Amino acid sequence: MLRFLTAGESHGEGLTVIVEGVPAGLPIAEEQINCDLARRQQGYGRGGRMLIEKDQAHIVGGVRHGFTLGSPIALFIANRDWPNWGEQMSITPVEAEIKTVTRLRPGHADLTGALKYGQHDVRNILERASARETAARVAAGAVARRLLQELGITVRSHTVSIGATSIEGAEQVDWSRVEDSPLRCGVASVESAMTAAIDHTKAKGDTIGGTFEIQALGVPVGLGSHVHWDRRLNGRLAQAVMSIHAVRGVEIGDGFRLAAMPGSQAHDVIALGSDGGRAGPWHHLTNHAGGIEGGITNGEIIVVRAVIKPIPTLPKPLPSVDLLTGEPVNAHYERSDVCVVPAAGVVGEAMVALVLAEACLEKFGGDHLQETQRNLAAYLSALPRPGQDS
Repeated sequence: MLRFLTAGESHGEGLTVIVEGVPAGLPIAEEQINCDLARRQQGYGRGGRMLIEKDQAHIVGGVRHGFTLGSPIALFIANRDWPNWGEQMSITPVEAEIKTVTRLRPGHADLTGALKYGQHDVRNILERASARETAARVAAGAVARRLLQELGITVRSHTVSIGATSIEGAEQVDWSRVEDSPLRCGVASVESAMTAAIDHTKAKGDTIGGTFEIQALGVPVGLGSHVHWDRRLNGRLAQAVMSIHAVRGVEIGDGFRLAAMPGSQAHDVIALGSDGGRAGPWHHLTNHAGGIEGGITNGEIIVVRAVIKPIPTLPKPLPSVDLLTGEPVNAHYERSDVCVVPAAGVVGEAMVALVLAEACLEKFGGDHLQETQRNLAAYLSALPRPGQDS
């Protein structure tokens, strides 16, 4: 079983990550993890925090001489802003008077968290509820990505829309330009309109959301299961992506667009082709299902899309209420982003990679990477083929 845990607060000393269940023998280096952490920090519309932090993961356990040991992998990501918050976020009592946060932000976890946990200082909620935690997820996802790469699986993402500006109906996505684009947009003709939408929003003291898409290529047929609700891979992927801060909607494949299609157009016709794919000779003429049928991967590209709402920390705060006095106030504000959609796509990649890595280990097992690879190869070679004796 592959699983991960994160700990740490937005302005604490740092973030800690534990990744458990990775087979021994996986080659991995801090530079590979830090590459994904750098990608998460980029993107047009990010705020001042990204100018302060330079996220670097330090491996403190589970790896020796560049290879995983099969034991839990421990990572630490230091917060460079910590020296400015040492007293405010001290783990021991301090004599100084600490300013509390009581002005609630609509759309954030401030009110719900304070009520649930009986807090009178909203900082006790917002520090952990902050999307800063996604840096830890990206680090864990980078480990999962390395495992998937060794199994022939690639995970990538791109920006589909910013506000009302979308690549839908535009020319085909150019994946070669996505990582060089400040918006992680693969359609050059749309990028300038997206940038203008962010600039317009920033000038108004507002925030803006959008949509990103994640794709997983090279996924073998047979991951997941139809036999129980919690084993269906589409459900597991949806939960993982939905758990990302500010994500308010997830679809697999054509998702909500299928509602407007007749059944004759909504389903993917099955055909036979050349042998050697990750579903044997079987393939589909289209991919409306996004690579998953009946909760099981079908060998096509997995496609997951997610909607990011505008983040709730606004430079021009919304009207709100003080937690302690009940008086009308403007919501609390700390430095924030205008748009996080490009960065959210990188976080989405991490969550998808973690789910797929777990599903691969469930299916193929192995305490050492080479054992997992052998099991995968044997499984693919044994896939049923038409005309083959049962």
